[in-house]
Amino acid sequence: MLEYRAEIALWALSGVLPFIMLGVWSAALAAGGGDAGLGLGLSQAQLARYFLGAFIARQFTVVWVVWAFEEDSLAGRLSPYLLQPLQPLWRYVAAHLAEQATRLPFVAVIAALFFLLQPAAFALPSPGRFLLAVLAIWLAFAIHFLLQSLIAILCFWSERAQALERLLFIPYLFLSGLVAPLAAFPPGVRQVAFLTPFPHMIGFPAQLLAGLEVPIASSFAAMAGWIALLLPLTALAWRAGVRRYTAMGA
Repeated sequence: MLEYRAEIALWALSGVLPFIMLGVWSAALAAGGGDAGLGLGLSQAQLARYFLGAFIARQFTVVWVVWAFEEDSLAGRLSPYLLQPLQPLWRYVAAHLAEQATRLPFVAVIAALFFLLQPAAFALPSPGRFLLAVLAIWLAFAIHFLLQSLIAILCFWSERAQALERLLFIPYLFLSGLVAPLAAFPPGVRQVAFLTPFPHMIGFPAQLLAGLEVPIASSFAAMAGWIALLLPLTALAWRAGVRRYTAMGA
């Protein structure tokens, strides 16, 4: 990952969608004379801290296992991986963690530049909140990795699992809190969103980092529940896929 640190820097820069949405929502706040017409319950400084938190959460929950797994399957690299005693998915977990470690300094620089441009938004979470946010980000990464792994395992049946992942990205984009705080959505949409794992993958860690009020216990319980559901599903799908696997080109 260090060899490709320039590319990883570009990946980090490509994740600036939360900052773009901050500009959109800031303009809406300014045009409306404040939060009265939007119902976000956030000041301009709190909104800025939320989208910075969303940017950080997104940076450390990015998952690309479906692309790597599909490429390895089509190129024939999966066969020797299956002969080794280590479950191949752990290889991708290690690659993701290494990429996150390499991405860390770039994210720190971008966050510092953000506070230089938005000095009114400068605030650091308490040590307890920060540790909870780190835990939430790791759990969000685990949920995202398991979701993508389920899709990647479909490569045992189809050569183009990426198309299904793109369909998953659409609800993730709008229901995770990446483009807007969930408070901006109608109550019915929020209820549907919380039936999915997406709000806990960006919105919850972002709120912790921003120091906003959030139901901590129930959110962590929901994340643990999703992991408890996805983990055995991934294991069952993997066993079924490996039994069907006949190597590339069969």
